[in-house]
Amino acid sequence: MFAPPPVIETKVFARLPDKFRRKDKDNAWAIVNRRGIPVDSFIEGPSFDKSGNLYIVDIPYGRVFRIDPAGAFTLITEYDGEPNGLKIDKDGRIVITDYKNGLVQLDPATGTITPLIDRRWSERFKGVNDLFFARNGDIYFTDQGQTGLHDPTGRVYRLRSNGQLDLIVGNVPSPNGLVLNGAEHILYVAVTRGNCIWRVPLMPDGTASKVGIFVQLSGGLGGPDGLAMDAEDNLAIAHAGLGTVWLFSRIGEPLYRIRSCEGLATTNAAYGGPDNKDLYITESESGCVLVARLPTPGRPMYSHQSSNTLA
Repeated sequence: MFAPPPVIETKVFARLPDKFRRKDKDNAWAIVNRRGIPVDSFIEGPSFDKSGNLYIVDIPYGRVFRIDPAGAFTLITEYDGEPNGLKIDKDGRIVITDYKNGLVQLDPATGTITPLIDRRWSERFKGVNDLFFARNGDIYFTDQGQTGLHDPTGRVYRLRSNGQLDLIVGNVPSPNGLVLNGAEHILYVAVTRGNCIWRVPLMPDGTASKVGIFVQLSGGLGGPDGLAMDAEDNLAIAHAGLGTVWLFSRIGEPLYRIRSCEGLATTNAAYGGPDNKDLYITESESGCVLVARLPTPGRPMYSHQSSNTLA
């Protein structure tokens, strides 16, 4: 048997202020996803801008917040949507995977939400979940909906910078977070309800081949959710329902267990901090962003600046 990996403890970096907490009894997202139990928030989608501000979303209430380096919250927008994933590209463009509306773009100066793409051909998405920017501007994103082992039809797409939409795989039981390796020829996809991570090799023409399981997890009340990659191609896996972020080496060896100090809903993560060695984690049910210190910096998001990464 393998010895358990060393544990790294977290601390609370920021907590959603009470003035932003709501408990609408008729919230549509809570009715479906929390069996009708009122929720005051459910934060996700962490991503840093070039100034070191952390952006997060609040799924049930259609909100986007900006958190400054001191931990202060600013409400950027509130709209009719269910934003789940958020990423900021090298030019500062903010794109959101919205469960209700498809891919949308956010102008942080005005809070304006603009549609980007909401269907493939004439078919609407099942419910997009998370996204990742390649260096050339292509957007990889997952279309999860309510798929799972009972319905393995979740999809992973690539929206090329020229507007072409490619279906990479279409048989995933609940695709969630995703990230490319440093060379950008391997795509990792969190398969939540399969409790595993898929390794998706990308061929020179961008198609997938020899797709397999990279890591098979166990336990938890949910499964793997958001992913982040460090500079050595070690993969951080936010394990929702287990209060843990796992760190695995590029060959699948468990390196660390990063343990939540607040709750079990560890849903996503992003590297940041002055030297990019701090991992910021959304603990969704408590409305807290946790932080842990890691030995290896995250993969740089901006080629001219190494203080933030794309999770």
